[in-house]
Amino acid sequence: MNFFNKLFKTFKESSKEKIINEQVVHLSLDDSFVHHFINKGGKFLYCTSINEVTNNLKNILQENNWRKVTCTDYDLLKITEKIDVNVQQHSSELVPFFTSCEHLIADKGEILFSSNQLGSQKLAAHSKHFIVYATTSQLVKNTGEGLMGIKTHFSGNIPTNISSIRNYKFEIEDDNFLNYGNNNTKDLYLLLFEDL
Repeated sequence: MNFFNKLFKTFKESSKEKIINEQVVHLSLDDSFVHHFINKGGKFLYCTSINEVTNNLKNILQENNWRKVTCTDYDLLKITEKIDVNVQQHSSELVPFFTSCEHLIADKGEILFSSNQLGSQKLAAHSKHFIVYATTSQLVKNTGEGLMGIKTHFSGNIPTNISSIRNYKFEIEDDNFLNYGNNNTKDLYLLLFEDL
């Protein structure tokens, strides 16, 4: 009788464990984004002030021994003026690209860009190193909400060249045949500024 009790108890415990492991976890938008972003290999720095953004940018440049950045965003140029770095206007493969973005896609950990950041060049034509400045108000649940946000914000003058960075590790291969020849993998640092 004792044998059957032990067997039943073991079966009951493994069933409980299975139920616990199968439960759906609902994360907030920011937690969901950070979870997916880090799992894809992105590097994330949370900032609560512009001084923190500036210091983190300076540390990223020092850590990687980068002396130049490409930056075309007028607002971000104000941040680069506070640190010792050469800024160029045209993208180069070896020089990191310091830019903003349109939205952060929470359910996939992706970053959505448009021609406002990329100009007319495809994402793959830019440097493989990105430093992205974004705010917590740019978080959206999914790609559909991101596209709707762009359409609403730029009504009448919708930007072109809308694309997203999907992977942050070069070892990950994108097996989607629709992306053949368009590698959207970047070595990426995200400076996320709390603005809410």
